Amino acid sequence: MSATTLDPRTALVVVDLQNGIVRIPSAQPHTAADIVERSGRLAAAFREKGLPVVLVRVTGGAPGRTENSRGAGGELPADWADLAPGLGRQDSDIVVTKQVWGAFHGTDLDLQLRRKGVTQVVLTGAATSIGVESTARAAYEHGYNVTVAVDAVTDMDESAHRNAVEKIFPRLGETDTTDAIIKLLG
Repeated sequence: MSATTLDPRTALVVVDLQNGIVRIPSAQPHTAADIVERSGRLAAAFREKGLPVVLVRVTGGAPGRTENSRGAGGELPADWADLAPGLGRQDSDIVVTKQVWGAFHGTDLDLQLRRKGVTQVVLTGAATSIGVESTARAAYEHGYNVTVAVDAVTDMDESAHRNAVEKIFPRLGETDTTDAIIKLLG
């Protein structure tokens, strides 16, 4: 686990750190409060360097049958998709709203990043094995260099988190801690 460098045009992509998700209890191995705080520190550091910050939120789900329940059904709380306040959202941030696990499919994320000359993404968020992993895979497939801040991602399933961090992310890019990535920003 060691990120070697950040490209001059690197964007931070924060996945699904919104009220409805950060309120879900039992995140493993990091608490939601911890990943929001670390993601917020990364966002502030990226903004200070004039680099893009992308805040991704999910407001629905893809159609289709699944064996696992998608929740209890019914109405979601009014603030469910509101971004976590600890991210310090700024007017300059790019906000992407998605309906599926990954932040690229069905959104203009790739177009917005390319317009800004971005060649690398740093990922944080929840859940490690779902939204973050799907976004990392798509970023890799789109030709971006990928770095995951492993102490700024969490999951409801610790073994799924561990699999993504130890087996998947190293095949898609590099991993490191929030502090190490901030240090690479210089």
